[in-house]
Amino acid sequence: MNTNRILGSGRSFYHCVTRTAGRIFIFRSAKDKEICRKIMRKLEKLLSVRVVTYCFMDNHIHLLLEVPAKADLTPLTEAELLEILPTLYDDTYCLTVKQELERAHAISNEDLRNEAVAAILGRYEARRADLSIFMKEFKHRVTKYINKEHDRVGTLWESRFKSVLVQGNEGALLTMAAYIDLNPVRAGMVERPEDYRWCGYAEALAGGKLARQGLGTILSEGLMDPDMKTDWRRTRNRYRLFVYSEGEEMEADMAKGDRGRKGVSREEVETVEQNDGAIPVRDLLRHKVRYFCDGAVLGTAEFVNEVFEREREANANRKLQRFSDARKTGARKMRGADWGELCVLRDLQI
Repeated sequence: MNTNRILGSGRSFYHCVTRTAGRIFIFRSAKDKEICRKIMRKLEKLLSVRVVTYCFMDNHIHLLLEVPAKADLTPLTEAELLEILPTLYDDTYCLTVKQELERAHAISNEDLRNEAVAAILGRYEARRADLSIFMKEFKHRVTKYINKEHDRVGTLWESRFKSVLVQGNEGALLTMAAYIDLNPVRAGMVERPEDYRWCGYAEALAGGKLARQGLGTILSEGLMDPDMKTDWRRTRNRYRLFVYSEGEEMEADMAKGDRGRKGVSREEVETVEQNDGAIPVRDLLRHKVRYFCDGAVLGTAEFVNEVFEREREANANRKLQRFSDARKTGARKMRGADWGELCVLRDLQI
């Protein structure tokens, strides 16, 4: 039985779940899940809905979404619209919208001209910060990709997506986010949440900027100030401690009718607690770390500074400007873990 969806007022958070028709395991390949993630991230920008965290399972998808109040949105400008559209639409569609705006600007009467431009922008403005539109677009675009990729036709999804309105406080949101990121552990697919690539926590550990911002949003300071620039250094340990404590496995107790649950081993939980949520280098190396591909130079501070001075002198002779005049040293500390003496030339937000 369909019921009216419960919506929040103002800035609101929702846990949304959508399952495949017949519960078929269609999202088995890494490629399919990666395309789903790309579609999700592109829609975030166009529709002004933030993904706090997510998990793409083989036959269903979890999304924890932050939907802002429409009144709090900065009105969409023509430049922003033309910049965003190519992320989701083909060249023909984008050109059509651009030409439509040009024709509107060609109207001689100022009032009519402004009205015509506002009408065009209004079509897209009306779709922003809307939970149903975000989920409709997401499901439609995933269906279109999957049907083409797997040579299938017809509906992909079981029914309407389910949604739960989540109170916008740290306790409720942390619990829901951990539940979502722990899905692969509960299903016995991996032993630890960060070992499953297609969830928000693993993406954040791998350096995903949007994933880190999403998780930072649900901590108390992010909830108090939606415009606050979240700091992954403040988020990572707190969230890791919470996820591991929530995800601890439980043994079955048939006498109490408790069937137990799969989860993170007690030994793993204790290790995380002993480290106060900090991630050892050996664990961080299991994930993509940008320093090893984009750091330019890696070594001790002395080594990196030597290379920096040599390159700056060589570039000066060739009249190249690799480094700004304001930069006096080359070595930059690596972030995300205790890397010891290791430094890099490029200061990266991993």
